[in-house]
Amino acid sequence: MGMRIAMLTMLLLPALLNCSPTVAAQVTPAGEVDSLITIFDHASVHFAPNDSDRTATEQLWWEDNGRYVCTGALLPDSLTDVRVVAHLALHPIPKDEQFVHDKWDRAGSVRLSTEGGPDVEIVKFVTAYGGYREFDVDVTHLLPLLRGKCVVKAFIDTWVNPAWLVDFSLRYVTDGEAVPPDWAAGAMLVESFDVREFDSSGISTTMVVPQGLERVKLFYYVSGHCTDGRGADEFVSKDNVISVDGRVVYRFQPWRDDCRSFRDANPYCRRWSDGSWSSDYSRSGWCPGDVVAPVELDLTDHLDAGEHTLTFNIEGMRPVDDDGSYGYWRISAQLIGWREK
Repeated sequence: MGMRIAMLTMLLLPALLNCSPTVAAQVTPAGEVDSLITIFDHASVHFAPNDSDRTATEQLWWEDNGRYVCTGALLPDSLTDVRVVAHLALHPIPKDEQFVHDKWDRAGSVRLSTEGGPDVEIVKFVTAYGGYREFDVDVTHLLPLLRGKCVVKAFIDTWVNPAWLVDFSLRYVTDGEAVPPDWAAGAMLVESFDVREFDSSGISTTMVVPQGLERVKLFYYVSGHCTDGRGADEFVSKDNVISVDGRVVYRFQPWRDDCRSFRDANPYCRRWSDGSWSSDYSRSGWCPGDVVAPVELDLTDHLDAGEHTLTFNIEGMRPVDDDGSYGYWRISAQLIGWREK
């Protein structure tokens, strides 16, 4: 069945999109590929509460009614002076010659499961409105975690069955100019930061920074959304505030105003009465059909060796309306450290 779906996808995609697939390359790798690890090859992500794991094997299994597809991977464990490039392809599954099963933009990510800690997002993205997308993303900052035996999960916030097929691989590329970190750790991952679950104090986590690091950075992934597709916190950004040990170290409003450039990648977006298209609107840190790049914050002066409390807060989030709608944020963070500056 999986092979038939894959073949049908390849046959129908040109007709569905009426153009060549749009490739948004985040990095152009150079040098010799020391190792290429294919982790997902047309793996299905769907929403099927009654039989989401009907095709589970020793290699693949599903969680959250099929919205997570999971697998074990064995990654290189001794490479140095390399750049790690993640390759991600998102395939909408055709319904017929004109339509796909899931035509909506969906938040998603490929993440690494860590023992005793939060999942670590390798690539964060939002699907196009029913369009094929492909990305290459430099994830060298996660090299200390992308080693040995691990569990990788691909997540798409879909409510459709069938929905999407996912390809994902990691390339370890020789690069004498690469500066991989010596330490990396997941700090936090929250799928829905909203007023129902969190008060004005935000969310705090305790991290232990090891001895011997000369430089420490925070990688912060953030995207703002709303349950009814209007207003805050998707189209009206809010202050994101990051604190270390009770002291505010960074305040900013995530925003993307280049979403119009992705219109061709969104074949099923809606055109409104004023002539605008759903994919065109500026949003809180994301665009339909693109990856969500992390905000990189140098915290060397704030994080010496030892235990520290990191707090993440979003001010003025949209409260729950009378109809139950509200604003929410998808956020995650990682600490990355180097022994030399």
